[in-house]
Amino acid sequence: MDKEPITVIGLKNLKSELEDLKNVQRPKVVEAIAEARSHGDLKENAEYHAAKEQQALIESRVIAINDLIARANVIDVTKIDNNGKVIFGSTVKVQDLDSNKLITYKLVGQDEADISKNLIFYKSPIGKALISKNKNDLVSVSTPSGERNFEIKDVKYI
Repeated sequence: MDKEPITVIGLKNLKSELEDLKNVQRPKVVEAIAEARSHGDLKENAEYHAAKEQQALIESRVIAINDLIARANVIDVTKIDNNGKVIFGSTVKVQDLDSNKLITYKLVGQDEADISKNLIFYKSPIGKALISKNKNDLVSVSTPSGERNFEIKDVKYI
């Protein structure tokens, strides 16, 4: 069982999601199943089958979150000396050398990753290319959409 790195915020979000699933979503589904059962014949009861499917999804997510929490290796980058090196949890400002755009990424664990919020998985192509680099380094990344080139402008541990 390998430890999974996670940020402090990522762990807090997982625990919050787990609480919601257990205390809000699960009781709603149990209620929906009871309501659907009261309608009689379960073979042709679409509401019952939908509620049971929802219950299975909730239970599998609860198991997955419990597993992630059990394997979590919480890394608090605010307690690490900032020597300018890109590490897990650091926030990196890069300049795309092709488009001249400034982009800020935060390197996070798999369950936290959300490209729409610029939270990238540290084992993604861009994440792997940035890890262990320093401020002002040039980075070349092979992505599914082609080669991308960046210059690291700033590294923060926030």
